[in-house]
Amino acid sequence: MLQSFLIPNVLECGCDEAGRGCLAGSVFAAAVILPPDFTNEELNDSKQLTEAQRYRLRPIIEQAATAWGIGEVTAQEIDEINILNASILAMHRAINQLKIQPEHIIVDGNRFKPYKFIPYRTIVKGDAKFLSIAAASVLAKTYRDDYMQQLHKEFPMYHWNENKGYPTKQHRMAIRQYGSCAYHRMSYKLT
Repeated sequence: MLQSFLIPNVLECGCDEAGRGCLAGSVFAAAVILPPDFTNEELNDSKQLTEAQRYRLRPIIEQAATAWGIGEVTAQEIDEINILNASILAMHRAINQLKIQPEHIIVDGNRFKPYKFIPYRTIVKGDAKFLSIAAASVLAKTYRDDYMQQLHKEFPMYHWNENKGYPTKQHRMAIRQYGSCAYHRMSYKLT
């Protein structure tokens, strides 16, 4: 059972990202503030859920959340500032989208940079421990998947509808055959 809050009675925001290991496309992040009474038996780290479960949970999270936001950092920005900085920037952009400023931020993983003057804590495997981080992981993953489906229509030869930009054998073979495109991360080893 996932915990509701790290610090009770504080407006706490959970953050997570999706798409760090991809060869193509933006990295997405989500920030979610859940109400104190929120519960959901199915909610978990998005990697532990099926695609159908993630898309079933997304409207539940969006409707129940006190506030939620999505942040995106493009492939070009990733190439300029590196994926770690891009992931953190995407989380900052997601927090910027919140209609309420949190009093505390909890982040999946072990790296973050201060956002304004709000205290934060990084939590390794936080998406499997805290509801708000799990909710953020579901939103980040589904919004990124939607984005990759759109890019697939423009560049079907890379099969992004299936691999979502991750370095599958099929994706690497397509890059060898067709070359890279504007959505590929040129700072990554593509083939």
